Amino acid sequence: MTALVGIVIVSHSPKVAEGALDMVRQMVGPEVPCACSGGNPVGELGTDPLRIRDAIDRAWSEAGVAVLVDLGGAEMNAEMAIELLTPERAARVRICNAPVVEGAVVAATEAAGGSPLALVCAAAEELSP
Repeated sequence: MTALVGIVIVSHSPKVAEGALDMVRQMVGPEVPCACSGGNPVGELGTDPLRIRDAIDRAWSEAGVAVLVDLGGAEMNAEMAIELLTPERAARVRICNAPVVEGAVVAATEAAGGSPLALVCAAAEELSP
């Protein structure tokens, strides 16, 4: 079977990240590798590059990983997390400019169909105003 693009959900809120991941799992199923990172290291609102990197590792796929973020700080920390990866892995990770919950569901649905990373992100990004 061909590798499917992985999905990472990053939110300042642990509950939002976990809820979005739960929604993806219920709507798309377990085939697509998915992970989330929510909150700062002590569980409060915020994001953390190391936790985001760990989520990328959990959702890793040779097909790449699409990262969806909720706010600007999450995007900045996701960029730092990608910089912590090896260059080979970093080249296969893309931050999608899409709403985090709806974008994650659409991205995972597209990934489940076997689409490449560029199309997974494009599908999610169609939701942006």
